[in-house]
Amino acid sequence: MRERRWIVDTTLRDGEQRPGIALRPEDKIQLALLLDDINVHEIEVGIPNVDTEGIDYVKEIMKKKKNSYISVWSRVNEEDVIYSVSCCPDIIHIGTPVSYVQIYSKLKKNKVWMQKTLARCVDIAMNHGVKVTVGFEDSSRADVGFMIHTARLLKDMGVETIRIADTVGVLTPCRTRTMIEEILEHVDINIEMHAHNDLGMAIANSIEGAKAGAKLIDCALFGIGERSGNCNMWEFLHAAERTFDFGIQKKKVREVEKAFEKIAGGNWNEWENSSSF
Repeated sequence: MRERRWIVDTTLRDGEQRPGIALRPEDKIQLALLLDDINVHEIEVGIPNVDTEGIDYVKEIMKKKKNSYISVWSRVNEEDVIYSVSCCPDIIHIGTPVSYVQIYSKLKKNKVWMQKTLARCVDIAMNHGVKVTVGFEDSSRADVGFMIHTARLLKDMGVETIRIADTVGVLTPCRTRTMIEEILEHVDINIEMHAHNDLGMAIANSIEGAKAGAKLIDCALFGIGERSGNCNMWEFLHAAERTFDFGIQKKKVREVEKAFEKIAGGNWNEWENSSSF
């Protein structure tokens, strides 16, 4: 009997970071509803921004969707979280650096500051009755002990899911499995896997993540995304369907891909083939 796993679509958020992709709010509404129709578990519809897209498109998706959870992405920043709350999504995903190189060198902060700031942001969202998931950015270069400690703090606050994000795309399948198994050994929490394809291993890492216990797998149509892209949804389903039940038919994904090509323009199958490792 196949184990159950769930797909989180990130085409409208991380996928839009692919050069050449610029989706209008009406495009995001159309694509989100197509993904909702094929029973994608969660759809990450973007990063709400008062200066660009605003929040009306998120509210429109929330009114019309029938099957999927709708999430928006927020930095670990109190003002950003408050703005995300105003979208009234099902889920706010808060992304926070967990590697020391990002905390100390990029943010010029320390891990105590990060945990306290994250706790305040989670508190704000939860006090407004919004479910929270937390993304561990740059997990592949982070100290596992620190991630375990942070996951325990989040679990105590009521957070049910953390995202393991291979932000710089350097994970291998072996490292993916070891890291997830170690976290789950110490913390009873749901894990979401977010793989990048810089080394051509996004699908392999996602499969190993699912085998190690990750319940949710992030994918994008055609595998589009920042730099070399994300885990390709159709190819991941094709590779993993004998092991796991995702509740999605592959042929339906192909139909959404065709619609995406019409909306975004261009032949994304050609881009996918030319950019693979």
